[in-house]
Amino acid sequence: MAVHKRRGNAYGVTIREEVSAQSRREPSFGAIYTTLQRLEDDGLLTSREGDPTPERGGRAKRLYELTAPGLRALQEASAGLQSQLEGFAVAGGRAG
Repeated sequence: MAVHKRRGNAYGVTIREEVSAQSRREPSFGAIYTTLQRLEDDGLLTSREGDPTPERGGRAKRLYELTAPGLRALQEASAGLQSQLEGFAVAGGRAG
């Protein structure tokens, strides 16, 4: 989800920021990069080196993008979650 939301600017730091903002947790960079590598190995993401930046001492960022199968998987997961949430709807909008 974070890669999709940060389209064009999804790299380790921005992905971690997005995950942290949505989950209210601070995942380690190791956890972020391990997950990104697994998603790429499964064909759900692709990555490429971006342009070097002075802020990084001339080092390039690795930018991530969803593949078509990755987008389908995200859409299916989102639909499944929405369906589960609808099953918990409370009549009148209040807990009893």
